[in-house]
Formats: sequence, C-alpha cells, structure tokens
Amino acid sequence: MPEGHTIHRLAADHLETFGGRPVRATSPQGKFADGAGLIDGQPLRHAEAHGKHLFLDFAATGWVHVHLGLFGTYAFGPAPAPPPTDTVRLRLANPEGYADLRGPTACALITDGEKQVIHDRLGPDPLRPADDGERAWARISRSRVSVAALLMDQKVIAGVGNVYRAEVLFRHGIDPYRPGRALTRAEWDAIWADLVALMREGVRNNRIDTVRPEHTPEAMGRPPRVDDHGGEVYVYRRAGQPCHICGGEIRTADLAARNLFWCPDCQRA
Repeated sequence: MPEGHTIHRLAADHLETFGGRPVRATSPQGKFADGAGLIDGQPLRHAEAHGKHLFLDFAATGWVHVHLGLFGTYAFGPAPAPPPTDTVRLRLANPEGYADLRGPTACALITDGEKQVIHDRLGPDPLRPADDGERAWARISRSRVSVAALLMDQKVIAGVGNVYRAEVLFRHGIDPYRPGRALTRAEWDAIWADLVALMREGVRNNRIDTVRPEHTPEAMGRPPRVDDHGGEVYVYRRAGQPCHICGGEIRTADLAARNLFWCPDCQRA
C-alpha cells in the first residue's frame, strides 16, 4: 500500500496537470461512470491529501475521494492520451496530459461533510502543515500497545506505513515492541520531527530514502540496494542481512498483520 508521501505527491501532480482548468472525466471501467459524468467539464479547484486519502475538489460538484488500498495505482502521461483499457476506474484528461486510476479501494464523489468525517477519524499527518504531533502523543503516551503497532494505526498518525514505521524506529534506536506509554516525550518529539523530514524528502524525490549520509552506498563502499521498493533503507525488507551500523542480523516478525523489520542490537529493549 502506498505510504502518505505518495498520496501527497499525487495531489501535487494533479494540481500541476489539471489545476484551474476544465477536465474531461470518463470511467472506461464503468464503476465510476455517474461520478465521472458529474465532474466532466469541471475545473479542478484544489487537491489535497490526508494520510493515505486523496481528495480532488471539483468546485460545486463535490470532492472525488480516492484511497488506493493495496492494489490501486495511478499513471500520469502527456497528451494525447492513449486509448484507455477497461481496467481504468477514472481517467482525467486535458490538452496537457492525462491521469488513469486503476484498482482503488475507494473512488467516490463526496460532499464537504462526508470529507470532514474522513478527516475527523484520521490522526495528524506529518505532511499537513497545520498538523503537529500533539494529538498523536496524547494517545501514544497512554497506550500499552507497542509503538510499532501505534505508528501503523491511521487513527493515531496518518500516512505512516510499514517502511517509515520500521525505519524511523531504527533511526532512533527504539525497540518496536516497547509500549507507547514507555516512550519519553523527547523520544516522541524526535520521531515526529524525523517523520516530517523523511516524508517531505519522499514527496520531493518520489521514493523513500532513510539512510544518513554516512551510511549511503558511496560512503560505506557497499553496493546499492536492489529492490522493487527502491530507496536506501536500514532494515525494511532486509531480514537476514547485516545491519549497516552494527553488522548484526536484521530480524523480521509479524506484527499487526504486517511484517516488522528491526535490528535487535541497535534497537535494544
């Protein structure tokens, strides 16, 4: 499932291609035909993300709400757009380019009130300028649940997925099984600030890189990582490999229905 930085990048890409201009909207698959018919010819006024939710504002018509889920994908391209396949849930197009949405968990036209309900159930997002870590800390500091599970709970903090979860805990030497209430306030503030910085870089570069300058392949004289996820990381999908810092073996285990990755030596209880 794409992490929050990808959705914020998609919001920016939509604004760059379609912002302020009428769009041609179609649903070749047919599952969003009514919604596409309503927004067809309308200008895209605004696009925003909250966690893993994308919202496209088509003025008085309403908001297109998209959640990619596990299988959803977006493809952008220049005009002229090729003939769409019948797997495209929503195509937006104009003389500059097009965007094809396939396989999302959610694609619906919603009202302002329905949009607000979604915001209300989500935690703060490190990439939303008005958000900070206070609400998340209020929940984490009282919780007996592991910090690794809390970071993946979108009601606690929105947009963090499996990669950022594993990497930020490693970067701060925190045992993923430590209860949230065992974190200090200084540790949480450092985690939040690091997520803000890392995820902004993710938006800018359209990939996740979490290793510090002294641990890059060039600095360490090691081969670059080869993985379809891309990006240089410390522990994510590196189970059984040596830690870049201590040389110990990276471990993996199931936690909250997702694979957790960590270094037992660098992240001691």
